[in-house]
Amino acid sequence: MAEKLFLYGASGHGKVLFDLIQSNNQSVDGVVDDNPLLYDLLGVPVYRSTELNQFQGKLLISIGDNAVRKGIARTWSSKKFFKAIHPKATVSSYANVGVGSVVMAHAVVHADVQIGVHCIVNTGALVEHDCSIGDFVHISPNAAVAGNVIIGEGTHVGIGACIIQGIQIGKWVTIGAGAVIIKDVPDYAVVVGNPGKIIKYKKNE
Repeated sequence: MAEKLFLYGASGHGKVLFDLIQSNNQSVDGVVDDNPLLYDLLGVPVYRSTELNQFQGKLLISIGDNAVRKGIARTWSSKKFFKAIHPKATVSSYANVGVGSVVMAHAVVHADVQIGVHCIVNTGALVEHDCSIGDFVHISPNAAVAGNVIIGEGTHVGIGACIIQGIQIGKWVTIGAGAVIIKDVPDYAVVVGNPGKIIKYKKNE
């Protein structure tokens, strides 16, 4: 018998992952969310985090915020997490996608790409060959990451952003929507525009 599958997070991202799992001919057996007003998600019951230890099965964090996802992964490190790849995504057999990560429809992940744990490669995103994507990274819809790019932990690449080949991006960076990154970006920077310019630094993750 297949293990039961649970989502952690009943937001819009949770709905997308719900649909992704169904696209793989699997089912979601329950959703965990501490919003007291939520009792079901797309017809599946919503439970509180205090109930999570009662359930046996695999867990996928369905929350878009990178720092929140990291906190939940730490809190529930004893749980068995699973990854999910949409059947309409293209992932090279020579790429590695870490546990807890998701690859959405029409995303492309090429050869020798290393994707860390609990990452999001969102709808239509492109990750070219030989990239290294750290843990808890979110690559937004239609973003393009050229070959040999390194992206540090917790970084958020905004919708439609472009990163040219060979760039190194630090940890917990925010790259704005549509930004074009043509030079390395240090830790905690917030970058916007074409070409991308640093407008401020975040204090921490």
